[in-house]
Amino acid sequence: MKKIEVTLKNVVNVIREFYKPKVHHFLTLNGVALDESTTEIQWIFSNYKELDHTTVFLTHVKDGDIIPSIVDIIPSAIISQREIVDMFGIKVEDSERGLYLDEDSLQKPLAYGCAL
Repeated sequence: MKKIEVTLKNVVNVIREFYKPKVHHFLTLNGVALDESTTEIQWIFSNYKELDHTTVFLTHVKDGDIIPSIVDIIPSAIISQREIVDMFGIKVEDSERGLYLDEDSLQKPLAYGCAL
């Protein structure tokens, strides 16, 4: 697995330069709650020809940060982006909440310290 640290300002350009539709498969946008105000965000890709080769672009976001959308590069990323909004309560550009959770559901269930 190759990990590449990015910033919120450069992640779209880095992914745009990296991503080749016939070479790479976008797996998911993942979050890992590190503490009450910091979440690691990971854009995860595999290689079609080398299935065990994974590239992860990652950055740390704080409460109030807005993650830029990569939907203009990878349209299917909208599902992962909306999942991050629902599960962590993190804002993602042009991604609404309410994909997985009903209004009466526990909100932000994967955020740090959230009891299920």
